Amino acid sequence: MGRLVVVSNRVGPLKDTGRAGGLAVALVDALTKTGGIWFGWSGNVSEEGSFGQLQRQKTKSVQMVQIDMTKADYDAFYAGYANRTLWPVLHYRLDLADFDRRFEQGYRYVNERFATRLRPLVEPDDVIWVHDYHFLTMAASLRSMDVRNPLAFFLHIPFPAPEILAALPNAASIVRAMMAYDLLGFQSERDADNFRRFAIEEIGATDIGDGKVRFGNHETIARAYPIGIDAEAFAKFAMSPDARRHMTRLDKLMGGRQQIIGVDRIDYSKGLPERFRAYERLLEDYPENRGRLSLMQIAPPSRAELNAYIEIRRELDEMTGHVNGRFADLDWTPIRFLTKSFPRRALAGIYRVSRIGLVTPLRDGMNLVAKEYIAAQRAEDPGVLVLSRFAGAAEGMKEAVIVNPHSAEEVAAGIQSAITMPLDERRDRWQSMFERLCRDDAIAWSNAIMKDVMAVHR
Repeated sequence: MGRLVVVSNRVGPLKDTGRAGGLAVALVDALTKTGGIWFGWSGNVSEEGSFGQLQRQKTKSVQMVQIDMTKADYDAFYAGYANRTLWPVLHYRLDLADFDRRFEQGYRYVNERFATRLRPLVEPDDVIWVHDYHFLTMAASLRSMDVRNPLAFFLHIPFPAPEILAALPNAASIVRAMMAYDLLGFQSERDADNFRRFAIEEIGATDIGDGKVRFGNHETIARAYPIGIDAEAFAKFAMSPDARRHMTRLDKLMGGRQQIIGVDRIDYSKGLPERFRAYERLLEDYPENRGRLSLMQIAPPSRAELNAYIEIRRELDEMTGHVNGRFADLDWTPIRFLTKSFPRRALAGIYRVSRIGLVTPLRDGMNLVAKEYIAAQRAEDPGVLVLSRFAGAAEGMKEAVIVNPHSAEEVAAGIQSAITMPLDERRDRWQSMFERLCRDDAIAWSNAIMKDVMAVHR
């Protein structure tokens, strides 16, 4: 294997600033090991767009290469097809999808332009690894330019059931383009199975076993590769000075009470209104928790210019006021709703002092908050993870309290079960999950994908 060429919508950072997510950390490690290029959008909109000069930044072994977009490309590709069409469809929200054909045309054009700018940078022994729903059709563009390098793809968000994806205009054409990859990686077995089913039922691909499908004369691996985190490093974050400062502040604030923690971007896929309703139901059905158990929800804004997100923010503000107005006391606030982000070390401290980690998305590819919460816990007195059955993490974290996020009663009962769980049971559940997180970390994830793409390409 030669260099690794990573393609993603946004690039970097190459250094851990304390805010980088698990994906960035894993990719930096893989790139540093082999040397290579990280290629993607600069985040800037300019008149030249992708026709402009490549922006380069180099370390010893890794080069970051970025390009701009024009305003028209940004509107059609990113704000349009990626976020108004693909994002809702892949999260099972057909009611929110905008099927404007101009968006799809702009999406395919940007995929082709990015492939055109990447092509001269690729050397014969490179392995190209493309990330996420922004670049579903890039492999087909690269193959049309006579790129014969190994091509891997990883989808970080869910892949829906065939009957959902079929509602996307030209879905079959998109999936045919995806089959130009040598390897398609998904977060869960459910997602990988959904893709294979669509490929077989809708475009006539052949199931050849072992997670492989053949379309024409090209064989593609389509398997689950659940992304991991560096659990041991994140556990150390929980003992950092920044973490300890936040723990001390929260200990004073809580005054001996217990805390539930939720950390999510404001997004309709995260189930935040449903979560607030479940917490209200908890206070109704289990009144002994009043004055003794608070919910802290950290929710930085996301895609704030889209109407769906504006509406969710308004709804959450109203629900916070409603629950606090109904249940608050002089020295107790039921919900603390913070629309700001925190560095990862600070979050590790917040997780560590929280008795319950509440991760209840309506749909999620994986959800690394669930894994970070477990990694941050004290071995001698760990908290309990309450986890949506519709998060990809649920497949590998069966010891969590698994709930249906659409049922306020079930989530409330799950929280009550977690808050009353005996210490020995909490330790046993935590130990099993933590050992698995340490084994199936981000490096193991990237190594598995690289090994398999090289094997199928040969």
